Amino acid sequence: MTMKLAYKLAAVATLAMPFTGIASAQTNWDATHPRRAEVNQRLANQDHRIHQEVREGDMSHREAARLHRDDHQIRQEERDMASQDRGHITKREDYALNQQENHVSRQIGQ
Repeated sequence: MTMKLAYKLAAVATLAMPFTGIASAQTNWDATHPRRAEVNQRLANQDHRIHQEVREGDMSHREAARLHRDDHQIRQEERDMASQDRGHITKREDYALNQQENHVSRQIGQ
């Protein structure tokens, strides 16, 4: 490798370094995206409802733990989906997550 080529490669590498930060910043999740915010708000509401049912004695701690585990899995799936699309979830993914939340919601307060 010639010295001239080595200098060119070093210059290109130095110029490319600032852009790696920009690329990684674009992969951060946008938790405020409307569809993500809706899903996360529903999960927070369900969490509150579960705690209320336990306080009122209408749900056992074991059942509450199972429902919390289900909600945790939905939240993790939402995060995984968002990581695939620059922090957003698609309408189809939103629909699927809402269906899962509906299933858990129907089990609260039975």
